[in-house]
Amino acid sequence: MTGAVVVVVPAHEEAASIVPCLRAVHASLRLCGVAPERRHSVVVADDCTDATAALARREGARVVEVAHRNVGAARRAGAARALELVRPRAMEDVWLATTDADTLVPVHWLPAQLALARTADAVVGTVEVRDWSERPSWLAEHFARTYPLARADGHPHVHGANLGVRASAYLACGGFPELARAEDHALVTALAAGGYRVSRPRDLRVVTSARRASRAAGGFGDCLSRISAPDPLRSGAVAETGDPGPG
Repeated sequence: MTGAVVVVVPAHEEAASIVPCLRAVHASLRLCGVAPERRHSVVVADDCTDATAALARREGARVVEVAHRNVGAARRAGAARALELVRPRAMEDVWLATTDADTLVPVHWLPAQLALARTADAVVGTVEVRDWSERPSWLAEHFARTYPLARADGHPHVHGANLGVRASAYLACGGFPELARAEDHALVTALAAGGYRVSRPRDLRVVTSARRASRAAGGFGDCLSRISAPDPLRSGAVAETGDPGPG
């Protein structure tokens, strides 16, 4: 049984989105079956000049302030702080989850991850977009076609916005590398190479943003911008062949 749960949220200039993000995270934490003193949220305010850090503290999150402008380094710093909060508990009993500041997790997000953690060392979920208003009208349908979910072992995607891992497995694989992009892919690849069990549920989804002003270079927002290029079929092929940007 999982004895502690920690959630890490990297954020750069996210004053407009951090409050609803954290309220969704905290709602899921409250339902995860872990005692309040053993569940935590950590926001990594990465080079923020706005009110992100203050708003996160007001919502009850622990805040780490850094100036990396690097999502891998920010996620790594957040994980380090999160695991400090639960020591000296055995890392085999700690579940480390991550999401993004422009993302809303469902209330069953952590309960579902912990249920899967009975037989898995990591859980890799999917994303959906509900607001396409900042993008071309055709992009929603195109994204649906180039974001396949069907696969014998679950789905082929990896998103830092919807990821959970046993802390002992995370540490054994070296944690999130300090990469400006695809740090989530690198961690999951290391877990698989290390023989850890990775669950890829198709139906564990979070709602993420399709905003044009993306925060992480080469991340999900930039992938959508590439797909929105003048030749959408050619750009869409990138998503289908597993480019780290779209997950």
